Amino acid sequence: MRRMLELTLLGMACCAMQPALAQEGAQSDGRIRVVPAENVKIEYAQVLRVEPVYQTLRASRTEERCEPAPAAADKPVEKKPEPGAFSRMWDSVKGVFSGEEAAAAPATPVPAPAPTRRDNCRLVQVDRQFQRPIAYDVDYVYKGTKYRSRLAEDPGNRLRIRVSVTPWEAEAPPLPPP
Repeated sequence: MRRMLELTLLGMACCAMQPALAQEGAQSDGRIRVVPAENVKIEYAQVLRVEPVYQTLRASRTEERCEPAPAAADKPVEKKPEPGAFSRMWDSVKGVFSGEEAAAAPATPVPAPAPTRRDNCRLVQVDRQFQRPIAYDVDYVYKGTKYRSRLAEDPGNRLRIRVSVTPWEAEAPPLPPP
């Protein structure tokens, strides 16, 4: 048990000494490294243009295509002359007085379309292309400077931006040896 306590205290002492040794190393060359805090604020930029970036997807499927062939030769249908406007009006007036309204408009049968057979059927591969937007290239201006960024969504008229200001420090020349 005593051995365990000694090892624990030794480990703690080593951990406490490490930052002190690092400080001594930094002071040995005469410089202390200071990390400046970052100044951040949120602003809005005016959006100039939004251009969608599309992904092209290709898909293919197999369809059956048949060329229709008429079942029977079309027979010419005899056309009866249609009654004129005066004749229809006369039949209408005659039907009202005689009680025969059904006779006023004679029904003409409408010919049914000729049935078709499915011949020359074959399987055909049909290729299709689909496009979907995956990103947006956004041109915007902030304080007179134009920028371009690729975003996941269309921002609209205004773009919320993060402005970060940190001082620029040139690397100091090495110190002369003591």
